[in-house]
Amino acid sequence: MKLLEIYILRRILQMFLVTLLPVLTIIWTIQVLGRINLVTDTGQSMGSFVTLATFILPTIIPVVLPFALAIGITQTLTAMNNDSELPVIDAAGASRSIIYRPVLLLAAFLSIFSFVVANFVEPPARVAARQMVAAAYADLLSSVIEEKTFRSIEDGLYVQISERHSGRVLTGLFVVDYRDPNFDLIYYAKQGSIDEGGTSLTMQDGEVHRKTPDGRISIIKFASYAFDLSAMTASEGPSLGATDRSLAFLLNPDPADPHVQGSPGSYRSELHGRLTEWLFPLMFAFISLVVAGDSRSHRQTRLHPMVTALILAFGLRWLGFTLKNVVKQDEAYTLLMYLLPVATIAGCSYLLATHKTIRMPKALANLLGQTLRRFRRRAGDQSSVGGGA
Repeated sequence: MKLLEIYILRRILQMFLVTLLPVLTIIWTIQVLGRINLVTDTGQSMGSFVTLATFILPTIIPVVLPFALAIGITQTLTAMNNDSELPVIDAAGASRSIIYRPVLLLAAFLSIFSFVVANFVEPPARVAARQMVAAAYADLLSSVIEEKTFRSIEDGLYVQISERHSGRVLTGLFVVDYRDPNFDLIYYAKQGSIDEGGTSLTMQDGEVHRKTPDGRISIIKFASYAFDLSAMTASEGPSLGATDRSLAFLLNPDPADPHVQGSPGSYRSELHGRLTEWLFPLMFAFISLVVAGDSRSHRQTRLHPMVTALILAFGLRWLGFTLKNVVKQDEAYTLLMYLLPVATIAGCSYLLATHKTIRMPKALANLLGQTLRRFRRRAGDQSSVGGGA
């Protein structure tokens, strides 16, 4: 690689990292805070919370990475044009491949990296996160819930205990169950115990109050009553969806799997998404080169290349998500998912080979020019007023 190519690659890589890390941190923090209840509800340690946060990270990288690359390329090339570096390269008679090669090499590497993360890192991380959450809630009653405190086990189910004793024995149980819309249940028992598997709560010497929607209440006293906890345990492991499956499973799904039988379209769209979405970094790199890879005069009225590149990138990403949802419903549209990256890369390659650029419509350029002149004139008037004061 030539010295100039290394220089361009280094500048793009620096801008890419400067963009990627803060955006990735913000989105990651938002996702992590949405799961803070793992600590507050189950009493897990901060170390467990950090582990869960680490499992979330691979699910964000493939989405953020292409946009960070587009920003890094357009910002670097725009700065080089403003500093007259691109015009000097053209005036020296250098080939445009000096600019294209480092950009496309970085984009190809990031595309391969995105493929590896999406297919071999993200699915196991999703499964591990699900298992961790399920395990945290598995033994919630016997080990985590604080004494004399109402805690929500799941939506519509609340529990309070007076004291916890050795041997998984609880005293002073109060259970409120609003999960069934046909009636509300309130349990009270002097004593109870949880089996070793954590799947059943046996209450002793208590009563259950049952209230129907019409307001009628029935009270039943019992010497012993078993309350099923299996829905809140991880004894059978967490339920896995299409996004949790490996690429090998998606290529050859198990026809006997209940989830595959219930939602075959989700597995189909997920498979074709895995095989096409890794090309988005390469697509966005081509778009950025078309938008900002040429040397232009500062007198030309145009949107900032980064704005143009991001508008196109967001549009294509939205189209990719839309096609993925359409394929989930109808397999006939599968070809469009592959046509999107191929057509985009082919079209951009043609524009680069023929030295053509994406230009604004004349009417839009005139409107933008008038708006900019009006804004500058207003800013100048305000500064003169401030100076006079």
